[in-house]
Amino acid sequence: MSVHFIGAGPGAPDLITVRGLKLIQMADVVLYAGSLVPVEVVSEAKPGARVVDTAPLHLDEIITEMKAAHDAGKTVARVHSGDPSIYGATAEQMRKLDELGIDYDVTPGVPAFAAAAAALGRELTLPDISQSIILTRTSVRASSMPEGETLEAFGKTGATLCVHLSVNNLKAVIDQLSPHYGNDCPVAVIYRASWPDQQIIQGTLETIRPKVKAAGITRTALIMVGRVLGDADFTNSKLYDAAHTHVLRPATGGEAT
Repeated sequence: MSVHFIGAGPGAPDLITVRGLKLIQMADVVLYAGSLVPVEVVSEAKPGARVVDTAPLHLDEIITEMKAAHDAGKTVARVHSGDPSIYGATAEQMRKLDELGIDYDVTPGVPAFAAAAAALGRELTLPDISQSIILTRTSVRASSMPEGETLEAFGKTGATLCVHLSVNNLKAVIDQLSPHYGNDCPVAVIYRASWPDQQIIQGTLETIRPKVKAAGITRTALIMVGRVLGDADFTNSKLYDAAHTHVLRPATGGEAT
């Protein structure tokens, strides 16, 4: 039997994919990250399923649950928040399963940065402003950052930055990005995007820190930095430009270019 790694999405229970929900509903064992996965998602588990909050467990204890289920011929739904490919600590679990010869697959989920952009009502890639999105974090108590992956280096690109797991390191984020983006660059801090208690705090690199401090936000928040968050003028994309032709919208009286 297989282990199914499932992205539960950013928080709102109805943002899980249809596939992910169906896998939870049919699984014999549901292992979920209880601190970030809404209980409504795992409450969809079938009657009699073993449902375990893995928040207090370490890696070997989680793998022991998976192996016990596998040995008993049972299917496991391993439910993570957001998308499993982003800061999900799934690779280390997969490595252990590889060593044990246990099959697994992955069902993607809506990532936090996408939910945050939706909450803001913003497109993160605007012509002439930013055509790249960088997902990153800073090093506080968590794993260190690889050499070269610094906010200063990313800041030089001018891309839209989505900084995870760093709201407690906000001063350092501001100090490192201000020389590249400017003190007036728009910033949004989104606490628990899509959850009922979601909070959105907006400002600039110069003004955002006291606002976040006043709100008492110390965890589970995404920092977004970039000119796309402001009212900067931008050029319309070519996608819907009447003068732009392509295979599905050929030039009148001729072939598409």
